[in-house]
Amino acid sequence: MGTSRQPRWRKKIRPVSRWLPGFARLATVTLLVVLSIFVALRVAAPYLISTGLVRSGIEDALSKWAGYRAEVAGKPVIEFWPTPRITLSKISVHQKGDGNRLLGTIESLSAEFSLIDAIRGRASFHEFHLFRPNLQLTRESSGVIDWTNEGLLARAISGAREEGGREVLDRKLDAAVGAITVEDGTVNVADVASGRTYRFEGVTADVSWRKLSSPITAVLIARMSGQDLKLDFSSPSPLLIFGGNKAEMSGSLTSSLLTARFQGLANISHLFDLSGNMALNIPDLPALLTWADRSLPGIATLKTFSIETDVASVANGFRFDNVNMSMNGSNAKGVMDVAFPPGKRAKLGGTLAFDQMNFRSLFDAFVLRLAAGEAGGRPDGGALQKLDLDLRLSAKQALIEPFILSDVGAGIIVSSNEAKFDIGDSEFEGGSLSAHLEAMRGDFDGGGKLQLSIRGADFAGLIERLQLKGPLPLATGSLDMSIKTTKPLWKVEAGDVTGRIAFRARSGSLPGFDAEAVREEATRADFFTLNAVSHRAFAFDNFDIAADLADGVATIHGGRIEGPQQTLILSGVIPYHSNGLALSGTIEATDPTASTSFPPLPFFVGGAWPEPVISPAPVTQQGSTK
Repeated sequence: MGTSRQPRWRKKIRPVSRWLPGFARLATVTLLVVLSIFVALRVAAPYLISTGLVRSGIEDALSKWAGYRAEVAGKPVIEFWPTPRITLSKISVHQKGDGNRLLGTIESLSAEFSLIDAIRGRASFHEFHLFRPNLQLTRESSGVIDWTNEGLLARAISGAREEGGREVLDRKLDAAVGAITVEDGTVNVADVASGRTYRFEGVTADVSWRKLSSPITAVLIARMSGQDLKLDFSSPSPLLIFGGNKAEMSGSLTSSLLTARFQGLANISHLFDLSGNMALNIPDLPALLTWADRSLPGIATLKTFSIETDVASVANGFRFDNVNMSMNGSNAKGVMDVAFPPGKRAKLGGTLAFDQMNFRSLFDAFVLRLAAGEAGGRPDGGALQKLDLDLRLSAKQALIEPFILSDVGAGIIVSSNEAKFDIGDSEFEGGSLSAHLEAMRGDFDGGGKLQLSIRGADFAGLIERLQLKGPLPLATGSLDMSIKTTKPLWKVEAGDVTGRIAFRARSGSLPGFDAEAVREEATRADFFTLNAVSHRAFAFDNFDIAADLADGVATIHGGRIEGPQQTLILSGVIPYHSNGLALSGTIEATDPTASTSFPPLPFFVGGAWPEPVISPAPVTQQGSTK
């Protein structure tokens, strides 16, 4: 049989076992050589590298990047472990030429540098860390910030171009940047257009930008007027963005007063050139205006506001599609547009559909626009005073405290010479309601007028739900009101209006007025409270009463409440600012032929609502009142 054969795998392993120890030895030797060179360079570096070379190199690098002249007054500190890094202090950056304009100062700046390049007499830097920089920038009227002056960055910005939706930069203009961190900085931006200077303190930033032709991501935290702000920014085309061109970007601003987000195509120097998706949320609008040193009358009731929408630039304005808006918890969807035509007033228009809407907030916004030029505000009235409105609104349910409307259609029109707020149609207490509010011309401080019409509403259910006291009509009826005032709408009180109010109803009842009990008590007492003798309601077939309003007083002329057998006639005045009553009335037969059974009973009504006092009037034998 002979000896057994060895397995094939043993034959294959034998050659590997022969060369493996040799490879391990070579790798070990290579690693030791590399480590030795690394350690040797670190040890010998202080003797091989000129401190002056590194210092002048970073001065040159700063000057080349910004296009300004960088000067270092402090003594440089060089570290070689774990990586070569130089730290410079007392740095100032000035404009070249006779102007010697100061761009800013840096308390200390550190950067990593290439050890090999430094040994060869060249200096290249990356991973910059700026401690307490103080920059003085200017935002020109064109919208561009002058943070560069013919340096590498400026040349790259001017040389970048867009091709096929991408940023393109010539290779000779490209340069490595690396990471940049900023600690405890200060930035002052003077805005030429507005004349204001914006100061940002406690600036902390983390910028990742591998090279000029690469995308950029940046996170910046700063404090402005005592409020902490966080800005996140990224763009695949940063040079186009910095150069005032339209390019893709995303950014978000976060603080306790507001959060804002945008993603799409934008131009930071020309806001009329953008398209994308944006969101804004303001949890406390009065607090935001206080922080921004702005004041608007009546703003306290407009607490929260948020919007998310697709936005696109149109001619001299913006178009907002797929709008999702919330104001004081009322949510709406729709479309809007805002236009800024040259030499004309800005105009906001659109159509919004609310699920629920609080007309108090809407009315406050309407009056807010009219009152924008009040004393204490800006001399020119501010932005609201320069804004025209043309909005169409609808809501499944709307609240006019304490009333609730359904299926509401409304509109707001405000221009330089007119201001109108309309409720075209709505369901109200089983009937319908329409209203028209108009502000007079003359900077809207000449007063205004209100017209209200209610048809076929269930006033009985309304009075019961509101728990109103006193003899009020329980019926399905109609109410018309037309009032006006000469005072600004935002200053009007009850006594400042004049006009007319009328109520009409058919079959119903007047609780708290018992005609028979009043007649009986009138034969025994000179005066008595109505609620002491009225334990039944007065049924009526027709209710018709109207009053003129002026100086806080309602004057009733011939109010008539007709029952099946008796009719109540009222006239006189009601000083509604004090709930007082001064009326004269008569209870008489509805059918004149029944006057024998129901002779006329004249009386006076005094006291205060809702507990009037009845005083029967003496009657002569001829039937006239003494």
